[in-house]
Amino acid sequence: MSLEKLIELANKVEAALGDAVLSHNLAQGELTLNVDAAQIIAVLSNLQVAHGFSTLVDICGADYPQNEKRFEVVYHLLSMNNNQRVRVKAALGEGASLPSVVSLWPVANWFEREAFDMYGVLFEGHPDLRRLLTDYGFEGHPLRKDFPLTGYQEVRYDEEQKRVIYEPVKLLQEYRNFDFESPWEHMDAGEVPKLGSQP
Repeated sequence: MSLEKLIELANKVEAALGDAVLSHNLAQGELTLNVDAAQIIAVLSNLQVAHGFSTLVDICGADYPQNEKRFEVVYHLLSMNNNQRVRVKAALGEGASLPSVVSLWPVANWFEREAFDMYGVLFEGHPDLRRLLTDYGFEGHPLRKDFPLTGYQEVRYDEEQKRVIYEPVKLLQEYRNFDFESPWEHMDAGEVPKLGSQP
């Protein structure tokens, strides 16, 4: 898609929606609209009806703990008739929520459930907001940057009890302090032979 058409699309959306669109950027031949999270329905509805973005390709999350508004929810839209794609980003803080877009695209149901499960992002008005990829008793949200790589619990089958059990993660001390250096790569400067020297 040409750069001129992307700029024209961005200008039309900004003119129609005013302060709902905070900014836009063009990078690598793609248009990204940064929008007010409270007005996400108005923005996406405008793109769907006025500009033919009939397909919601994906909804995903991103976590930036250093930002005041920690999370970004990213919507990827496709207009097959116009051969156009657009990315819409909405930033929100810890504990804040976004309106669900299931009424615009029913496929958003599972995308929003995944974002809730992985990041803890809440979607108001979602018909069935519950975990999708993790277990019912799972603690935390695995794609948050502050989630420990080992998790909080381990799951295993106990042969004696003949059932699956949950236990707190226990790491051996030697694994906690691993220095990630191979003994074959770690040498003192005095041990390294000079180029061209004879053994």
